[in-house]
Amino acid sequence: MESSSSPGGRTRREATRQKLYEAAVTLIAEQGFSATTVDEIAERAGVAKGTVYYNFASKSVLFEELLRHGVGLLTASLREAAERTAREGRGKVDALDAMVLAGLVFIERYPSFTQLYVAELWRTNRAWQSTLMVVRQEAVAVVEGVLREGIENGEFSDEIDVPLTASALVGMVLVAALDWQAFQSERSLDDVHAALSRLLQGRVSGRR
Repeated sequence: MESSSSPGGRTRREATRQKLYEAAVTLIAEQGFSATTVDEIAERAGVAKGTVYYNFASKSVLFEELLRHGVGLLTASLREAAERTAREGRGKVDALDAMVLAGLVFIERYPSFTQLYVAELWRTNRAWQSTLMVVRQEAVAVVEGVLREGIENGEFSDEIDVPLTASALVGMVLVAALDWQAFQSERSLDDVHAALSRLLQGRVSGRR
């Protein structure tokens, strides 16, 4: 039998934690954090209740780690999009556009998580608020880096407020994607990306 410290053990534990994340995010999206019990999370994940506590000290810790995990995936997808355009020798507007698409793809794949994440950003009484602010800034910082590089190479105006513009771009993708899924679900991903891409080109690049 492999221990949790072996490669096989780590893989199984990661798979179990992923099932718990998916169960928790679905249930909390459906009925709220307070109404969701550890028993329900375990049942939805298909594991014993003790497995939840083996992996997470409490329901709050599970949710905090869920937020960290989800935003970490989003941050990684944004960073990969920026790095890919750099390898291809494309400009910073293209990098931002690729990040917009990456964000939309992430949200289409994890709609329940995105809804929870956006909702939690506006709460101030949660134990995990400081963690949420840290991981949010990690995602925004990827966009800030691209904006600063664009300013340095003359592609963007040096009058751009980098922190606010980065937050606005991330917020644009989050809100537009949620609106798309809730009220305009007949539109395709490519259609939504094209609309946001046109907005990006007109508001950020400074092209005439």
